[in-house]
Amino acid sequence: MASFQHLTVLEESQVSPPVATVGDRLLSLTFFDFMWLRLPPIHLLFFYELSNITQTQFTETISPNLKHSLSITLQHFFPFAGKLFVYPTSTQKPEIRYVEGDSVTVTFTGCNLDFNELTGNHPRDCEMFYNLVPLLGQADKTSDSTKIPVFSVQVTLFPNSGISIGMTNHHCLCDASMNILFLKAWTSIARFGSDKSLLANGTLPFYGRVIKNAKLDENYLKFANLESFKEEYQPSKLYGPTDKVRATFILPWLVLNRMKTLVSTQLPTLAYVSSFTVACAYIWSCIANTCKEELQVFRFLIDCRARMNPAIPAAYFGNCVIGGCKATENTTLLTGREGFVTAAKLLGESVHRMLTDKDGVVKEIESFEDLSSNRIPTTIIGVSGTQKIKFYDTDFGWGKPKKFEIVSIDYNGSISMTACRENDQDMEIGVCLPTTEMESLIRIFEKGLEAYIDFECRRL
Repeated sequence: MASFQHLTVLEESQVSPPVATVGDRLLSLTFFDFMWLRLPPIHLLFFYELSNITQTQFTETISPNLKHSLSITLQHFFPFAGKLFVYPTSTQKPEIRYVEGDSVTVTFTGCNLDFNELTGNHPRDCEMFYNLVPLLGQADKTSDSTKIPVFSVQVTLFPNSGISIGMTNHHCLCDASMNILFLKAWTSIARFGSDKSLLANGTLPFYGRVIKNAKLDENYLKFANLESFKEEYQPSKLYGPTDKVRATFILPWLVLNRMKTLVSTQLPTLAYVSSFTVACAYIWSCIANTCKEELQVFRFLIDCRARMNPAIPAAYFGNCVIGGCKATENTTLLTGREGFVTAAKLLGESVHRMLTDKDGVVKEIESFEDLSSNRIPTTIIGVSGTQKIKFYDTDFGWGKPKKFEIVSIDYNGSISMTACRENDQDMEIGVCLPTTEMESLIRIFEKGLEAYIDFECRRL
């Protein structure tokens, strides 16, 4: 047994689809995938409360079931077990290949950290989470290609408390919409013991390559700089020590509705107002109150599946998101109640421009340096996830997760967003910041929230 701080490795397995169920397969990638070639992977972490779980139950019941159900799931989602191939020139585009016998590394570990501490909403040291998400395996580099594992799993036992399931995927593999489709399949098979229910009632991925745009392929591959990819690529890793803490903020639907009403009243001509944009605007304005930088950028991705012309299947496998929604503003104009309305205006206008652009949501990319100007922003906030993707519905047979975290937001200063566990109309936002900034953010967020709640109570 190998040991790390707070962690003991109990078992390491290689899980493949059942023999002779997939065969050798190849999945071509598109510009939607190429944009993620050099960026960090996605780390998802689910905590399940099992108050009486023992190591014997963990190794004799949970471990075999998770491996068996994952194997069957990979039969339908073969790219998760495949490898990403990146070639040194753009004449051969990156692709994901599955060769019979390829597998996913699944590591089972034991941990002595406090389960209840990890699953709270209060500020928690970021580095406590890093050993709970697996790394992607090392790349196999040859003169012809760089071959990269795209998915790994780690299941951790907290004796007499629960377990966590950490998953890491290279972003070239898929986006959040496909991640949740994969998780729905895996959890269904884990609960029922086979894929019969999935085949009867679930949704399987669509592998057709219906997205074609040679110019965008060329631009994104140029950005990836394939000639130096082999020498420079190393799997990204989160590590401590760090002074950052992670906290979760809840926006109830009652407050979100009040925020939408406020924005619509003050900006009656604003064409796009949604729960998502007002939630982003509110957290952006709160963060702005904690920052000293002069200029800030807020940006988020748009799922293009239903917005392509013609629309492509909702189960299209891969990435199908574009990051064109962006707003830039002076920090001082984002503070206070007026700052929230300003932020909502900027974000609503950005979404409206993208959705109504005559060239569609996807158009030729003139430059990747779209942030360059006379004023270079020092704070860039992105969003990982959306309230439409319900990660709390991932039930392996133990009920809903007690807590869900997108650990990878630590890489880049993004925030995470998902529907809440108890009420999927409420919104859960994860933020990682240095300790002093987090203390300020909590005060500002809660003070603003109290004002909205008090207003609703007075109305009632």
